[in-house]
Amino acid sequence: LVQAAASALVLFSSMTNAWHTGQWDITQLTHPVSCLILTSAIAMKLGLVPFHFWFPEVLQGSPLTTGLLLSTIMKLPPMALLFMTSPSLNPTLLTTMAILSTALGGWMGLNQTQTRKILAFSSISHLGWMAIIVIYNPKLTLLNFYLYALMTSTVFLTLNSIKALKLSTLMTTWTKAPALNTMLLLTLLSLAGLPPLTGFLPKWLIIQELTKQDMAPAATIISLLSLLGLF
Repeated sequence: LVQAAASALVLFSSMTNAWHTGQWDITQLTHPVSCLILTSAIAMKLGLVPFHFWFPEVLQGSPLTTGLLLSTIMKLPPMALLFMTSPSLNPTLLTTMAILSTALGGWMGLNQTQTRKILAFSSISHLGWMAIIVIYNPKLTLLNFYLYALMTSTVFLTLNSIKALKLSTLMTTWTKAPALNTMLLLTLLSLAGLPPLTGFLPKWLIIQELTKQDMAPAATIISLLSLLGLF
């Protein structure tokens, strides 16, 4: 239902634009209302705050393999759409949603006991990082997405092989598979963006790019907020 509503909104935004300008091309919208609708539609498809409610619930209700597909491959079409339409998105709305996503992804993940819910909120937080930079440097969004997909796949497949759905089961698995558990620990730290690990690379580049664009306050805020996820 959510995806269908978002698709309808994408069509509606291009229609509004065509109505006002006679131009059907979705990658160069000029009408402000259609830009606004398109931004909201893509945010809804991806699960950015305030359209995030469906994502943790759906992820929690599905098995780990489905969850893996849902948080990596299913994010690819809306990411492609975001990448292509980045010049015609509304910067203010996108930046606001990005900062809120990073905040909510960090805060909501704090009191969870279900591993799938934690991964869902980690996903929302990562999407915040991707959305904030897409207007200034779309290549960084793609880099962030690839690395996120790689690390999330690692986590999901590891959890799948040790059958850990709750944190309580995760506490006791180190006796059964110590090597796998060490890998999982490092991947989770990398996913949260701890500096010497790979997951910090896209964050570093995004912070650098935001500083170049005179958005140092935004960079500071999202960096501090991603510390919540790490915690």
